[in-house]
Amino acid sequence: MNSQSMKAAAPESGDDVVTLKDVRVTMRDGVRLATDIYLPARDGKVLPGPFPVVMERTPYGKAELSRSEIGRGEAKPMARTAVAAHFVRAGYAVVYQDCRGRYGSEGEFVKYVSDAEDGYDTCAWIVAQPWCNGRIGTMGLSYAAHTQAALASLTPPGLACMILDSGGFSNAFSCGIRQGGAFELKQATWAYNRAQESPDALADPVVAAGLAAEDLHAWFRVMPWSEGRSPVRWVPEYETYLLDQWRAGTFGPEWKRPGLWLEGFYDAVPDIPILLMSSWYDVYVKTTFDNFAGLGASGRRHLNVIMGAGLHGNRQSTFAGDVSFGDAAPFDGNVGTNWLDFRKRWFDRWLRDEPNGLEADPTLRLFLMGGGSGEKDADGRLVQGGRWIETSHWPLPETEQQSWYIHGNGRLSRDAPAPDAAPLTYDFDPADPVPTIGGALTSGQPIFEGGGFDQREGPRFFGSRDAGMPLIARRDVLAFESLPLEEDMAVIGPITVELWVASDAPDTDFTAKLVDMHPPSADYPTGFALNLTDGIFRCRYRKSWEKPEPIEPEVPFRITIEPFATATLFKAGHRIRLDISSSNFPKFDVNPNTFAPEGHGRTRRVARNMVFCDGARASQIVIPVVPVASLSEHRLERARQPGRSA
Repeated sequence: MNSQSMKAAAPESGDDVVTLKDVRVTMRDGVRLATDIYLPARDGKVLPGPFPVVMERTPYGKAELSRSEIGRGEAKPMARTAVAAHFVRAGYAVVYQDCRGRYGSEGEFVKYVSDAEDGYDTCAWIVAQPWCNGRIGTMGLSYAAHTQAALASLTPPGLACMILDSGGFSNAFSCGIRQGGAFELKQATWAYNRAQESPDALADPVVAAGLAAEDLHAWFRVMPWSEGRSPVRWVPEYETYLLDQWRAGTFGPEWKRPGLWLEGFYDAVPDIPILLMSSWYDVYVKTTFDNFAGLGASGRRHLNVIMGAGLHGNRQSTFAGDVSFGDAAPFDGNVGTNWLDFRKRWFDRWLRDEPNGLEADPTLRLFLMGGGSGEKDADGRLVQGGRWIETSHWPLPETEQQSWYIHGNGRLSRDAPAPDAAPLTYDFDPADPVPTIGGALTSGQPIFEGGGFDQREGPRFFGSRDAGMPLIARRDVLAFESLPLEEDMAVIGPITVELWVASDAPDTDFTAKLVDMHPPSADYPTGFALNLTDGIFRCRYRKSWEKPEPIEPEVPFRITIEPFATATLFKAGHRIRLDISSSNFPKFDVNPNTFAPEGHGRTRRVARNMVFCDGARASQIVIPVVPVASLSEHRLERARQPGRSA
């Protein structure tokens, strides 16, 4: 790899920025990746340098708009050229690169699997350039966070700091591609949507027209897909990687590699400062906190965590779904002056060694949801409210792990269940799965959307059949509610649900959902069942992720479901609710209950599932409770943040 490919690129010059478009950077296997380089200049001529480098590797088009580059109150994102210019004028070189097989880059796109080696080779190329001073900082949202974690796993030359924004797989098998053994169907919607930008679709109007003519809603009703029997069949390489992910149900070698399994490479990651970001309705909550714990275990790295309220990458939004968190929620004006200057401050400290007080920033900044009026705002959303808090530990040091037990009468309480309580039984029919109504979701359009919603069926939610009816009216949903809380209760931290269960099927799933049950009001006469977090467990993996085993019919066993962590304030008068069922579709694929190989279950059977709630087999949710009185010690003072983050 050398700079020869750079000479062929035609520069675009401005007074203070020179841009080299579509530089071809050669990888170890000869594939060339399209790369844009922005360099500081004076009067249209590149300054002598060398410079520290800011890099982003993306599958979404290095010259395309990134939805993450938007400021509070702005109507549309900044162009990448404008973002680059911001850093270039501060003395940085900026590199944007298309991932292999995407947009201008050569090679075959196999989602996630080439990003470690390609990222390493790109870093090696950059540090060999005369305009690089040997130090590289990386940034990017979602897939562009995965590319950072991937290259960091191989200890690349020059890597000096990272901003992992809503991504960077700690373990894609447990969060991001699969979860609790189930397959996350955002991978299916992503593959279909992105196939329309593939080289095949851009080069062949027949392929483009075929993809556009597919009815994705209809295809979601005939899952699982197979070779040549999917809406992605028009671009075979996309269909192949998707089906490979879907069918890789056991935790084998295909998962234990750079780019999918940062947990296995924490010691290989350079001892560099890393900022980890996510939000409570994002799909990477678990990834973020797993990486915080794993990367921090050595005590050698400077780490910061910022957890917002909303959806994946929507850091400037005041809402998620049908729930409003108010003006305190956006990043700009609350955590920092603005997102662009915040990153400049980060790079100034860790790439240029400029003292700017960054070390005094809180280790973790978390948005605590809740505390609002519960009324409808002008946009028709429930006012949930919230505020930012700070802490140096996760979970918070004052946390009490409280066990709340389920009871046969539908009660959720701290009281232990009766010794002889009968199990609760329901039939789970894979042909009629429980519809997904919000939650930690992304990339699901046009099938599903994430966020907080009243847990009630309706035409907006794929798979709904009884519009207006609450999910708990279904016979295959078990709901357990506490009595109205006598005082406010802060729930901050990881959630675990421990169930004793049985089934007459050789395999089945169990799901769990934590709900903030708002009381009836003038705006919501029947209350508002706000989903906070949910999880799933596929029972064939109850003994091992590596060796699935069929269920022994009607023999009780214990499972642990791990919904994502949350931070929410249950107000006095609200109820804590736990919903248990066996499907959450289309967030997750539906278990056919047959023990068929993953992604191959064309036949289905109804499973008779049982959940136990007796003294010897007590099922419970373990809730991390933080004393409300202590929260004043963790308040993030908004007034001081803009100055500190400018």
